[in-house]
Amino acid sequence: MCQHQPPCPSADAVDRDAARIVATFCEQGWSLLCNGVILFEDTGEILPDGTMIEPHRGPARHALAA
Repeated sequence: MCQHQPPCPSADAVDRDAARIVATFCEQGWSLLCNGVILFEDTGEILPDGTMIEPHRGPARHALAA
């Protein structure tokens, strides 16, 4: 699927979010990655096979500083 050099990580790779953005819809809060993953602003994901990944954002930086 990916034509980039070096190739983007596959949808089942641990670093799948590092794939290049093919299309982005900022007003709707999601982007389509080269590997077929739909990535949401809240860090949730939908994989090409339909598997949904819950948001996995860490705590806010200001909470860590306290």
